[in-house]
Amino acid sequence: MPSTPGVDIVIAEDSRIQAKILERRLTEAGHRVRWGADGQAALDLVREQAPAIIVSDIEMPTMTGYDFCKAVKQDSELRKIPFVLLSTLSDPLDIIKGLDAGADNYVTKPYEPKYLIGRIHSLLETPLAVDEGTDQTIDVAIAGQTFKVNAGRQQVLNLLVSTFENAVAKNQELIQANQNLATAKDQLERNNQELKELNQKIASANDQMTRDLEAAARVQRALLPAEETLQFDCGDVAWRYVPCHGLAGDFLNVFQLDEDHIGLFVVDVSGHGVPSSLLSVTVGRFLTPKASDSSVLVRLREDGSTEVVSPVEVATELNQQFQSQDFSELYFTFIYCVVNSKTGEMRYTASGHPPLLHISTAGEAAFKTLHSLPVGFFPEAEYEEKTIQLQKGERVYLYSDGVTEAMDKDLEQFGDDSLKEVISLNRSRDLNAGVGELLESIQAWCEPNGPLDDVSILGFEWRGPSS
Repeated sequence: MPSTPGVDIVIAEDSRIQAKILERRLTEAGHRVRWGADGQAALDLVREQAPAIIVSDIEMPTMTGYDFCKAVKQDSELRKIPFVLLSTLSDPLDIIKGLDAGADNYVTKPYEPKYLIGRIHSLLETPLAVDEGTDQTIDVAIAGQTFKVNAGRQQVLNLLVSTFENAVAKNQELIQANQNLATAKDQLERNNQELKELNQKIASANDQMTRDLEAAARVQRALLPAEETLQFDCGDVAWRYVPCHGLAGDFLNVFQLDEDHIGLFVVDVSGHGVPSSLLSVTVGRFLTPKASDSSVLVRLREDGSTEVVSPVEVATELNQQFQSQDFSELYFTFIYCVVNSKTGEMRYTASGHPPLLHISTAGEAAFKTLHSLPVGFFPEAEYEEKTIQLQKGERVYLYSDGVTEAMDKDLEQFGDDSLKEVISLNRSRDLNAGVGELLESIQAWCEPNGPLDDVSILGFEWRGPSS
């Protein structure tokens, strides 16, 4: 892509999270950005000082993107400013409304930032020619209806070309997704081999963890799954794990319990530093299923067969084994899920941990809250277990409190609403891309200082029963 000198860009976006991400990417590309939380606020910025280009969402309070665009294009001093509309809408009538408003380009959400920046640079490098006699009435027929649109030929061409480019970009995404699926088998075999090799390294490094800080950090990282995306016969897993220091008090894992069950968990130990990280590693190893004998997760029956231990029994056993006086008054929260790969039944329990987030087939996001104490407070603490029957395409997200309690420079927390907004907005993308976008949203929220707590995210998508 040809280099474009930095210019002044006005963006109109009512979602603070989306605005921050777009502002961050445009700033990294060398541009100066001014942000309005709705069309009217952005219009005031444009009139205060005309920018080189305008990028606007469509659905906004006070003044929509269409009305904002019309106001700019009806102003003789502003009409030559290129105007790009962003929207999650996909009805052909949206294009007609964009034409009528005078928009020069159209990008569909969700979009790849590089794609949008390339579109912006293309508009900046090609001066916008405003048709003489722009107010030409064009009859457009769609789905048996005829619409009259005031637009010049150049504007129609610009918008139709941008719509075609959108279609091409979406097609390229589909091609890439098909390529990823085609290589899934080979990736899974490599992942399994890497997991075996890493488990061997973990066993040999255990004796040095309490004496050597650097060795402890390497071991802690090595205990995590080998890749940020894992594929099982019944579903996909994607995760992100970012310690706020070299050693983290968070821990997560996913594993095959037996032929019919998969286990997933996230642990968050109180405090920071070496004591918290050592406890998180100890709990992680305690929760690692062993192939040769019984563990807290899998029980050996008298006849030699194995039985998966229920999540509530696992939580109770953890609470008995890790009372706080054994680890200098440390305690931890914990969420654990067992998925039946044959039926899609998911049993889960939690101990003082943020609630599981469930995304239904209809796209509805709901928190599944369990009320209980963290592990290590009281030996007699009781825990509960609930069940979700997963349907094809449904997702669940496990995460540490470093996600919702991440703070911006004004000490405002990211919160449950922002978590649901980001997950819902990206539900049509593949699981790994959605988890990655959530992490980037948290990091953008926390600029310039970054998260002050460990951030752990573990997502699972049910694809259907394993054969």
